[in-house]
Amino acid sequence: MRRIMWIAGTVIVVSVLAWVLLMVLFSVTARKPSDLGPTAECRLRPCPGTPNCVCSFDEGASAIEPLVFEQAPEQAWQRLQEVVAAQPRVRLITQSPGYLHYEFTSLIFRFVDDVEFLLDAEKKRIHVRSASRAGRSDFGVNRARVEAIRAQWKQ
Repeated sequence: MRRIMWIAGTVIVVSVLAWVLLMVLFSVTARKPSDLGPTAECRLRPCPGTPNCVCSFDEGASAIEPLVFEQAPEQAWQRLQEVVAAQPRVRLITQSPGYLHYEFTSLIFRFVDDVEFLLDAEKKRIHVRSASRAGRSDFGVNRARVEAIRAQWKQ
């Protein structure tokens, strides 16, 4: 009986280690998309149809509300940058007038998500797109991240 328990335990440990190694390898091989940034129509590109992306320009399951503000656009933009910079495991990649691109890295498997913000000063909105680089599902991480940023930004 002890031998069977030892074998079962060993199989479980080896299986978990193989799964962890596969996830790490998967996250390392995911490449940065080459088509990030505002489109010619001053929009963020739509989500690819997988459940690991949200975008304020989309409709349907991947849709998320843009950030809405009342203060001067410059103040709102500055506040957004402060809120995002305070998030864990975030790195600013691109900053240009009215556009920001950040990379968020997960704690354990080192998955990278690309998060973009686009300022619409006239309509007093900040559009957002958050997408995983790897896989099909993110278990709602991108939506939860944007909603957490929204909650902190409103404070």
